[in-house]
Amino acid sequence: MGSLFLQAAATAPHRLDPMQLILHASLVVKLVMLVLAGMSLVCWFIIGTKLVRMMAAQRTSARFLDVFWSKEEGNVWGPERLEAIYARLGGLEASPLARVFHAGYVELAKVSQAGANAGDIENVERSLRRAQAGEMTRLENQLPFLATTGSVGPFIGLFGTVWGIMNSFLSIGAERGATLDVVAPGIAEALIATAIGLLAAIPAVMAYNYFIRRIRVIEAETEAFAIDYLNIVRRHFLT
Repeated sequence: MGSLFLQAAATAPHRLDPMQLILHASLVVKLVMLVLAGMSLVCWFIIGTKLVRMMAAQRTSARFLDVFWSKEEGNVWGPERLEAIYARLGGLEASPLARVFHAGYVELAKVSQAGANAGDIENVERSLRRAQAGEMTRLENQLPFLATTGSVGPFIGLFGTVWGIMNSFLSIGAERGATLDVVAPGIAEALIATAIGLLAAIPAVMAYNYFIRRIRVIEAETEAFAIDYLNIVRRHFLT
């Protein structure tokens, strides 16, 4: 019975250690893994910073709306009320709505000093739209890298897979035999390259879709606020 256990242990397949396979992989496969690991680290850095910025934008926008629609100044809109709102913008710089309001307020102040009339509403509207576009560009910054990683990451890993399998076939030719010891290491390192490519791509795609959805919500909020602000300006400032 003991001899049977010894024979079984001797004939049992060796477990392949992923770290050993990575360390002993060919130079090309190592470069592929290094590129994918670097892309993954950058993606996680972007995901972390974007999450912080999105949360700050949502939190400060809610605070700004409370300030903007506050009843402390009454229901009458006038220069004094806008000045009071403008004076309370400190600490709300992370809010896209506050930035849009700032742009509209500055433009309204300019046209008011020059003698405001109904035609000047276009200047205020253009200023609001420029501010909206700038905020959306700022929020979408670095997101293309997530999309790029999600698109090309699996293909980079596939390149490493193809290279590893090619090395396996070359080993078969050199050894003149297709034993498991000859084929397994090359195929295993090839599959590890594929796995790393997927590990880099999947979080990047999920994060990209999540951030794009959040940005579209913020874009709708800023557009709605700009319309409300223009209506207030039309009714109470430009006649």
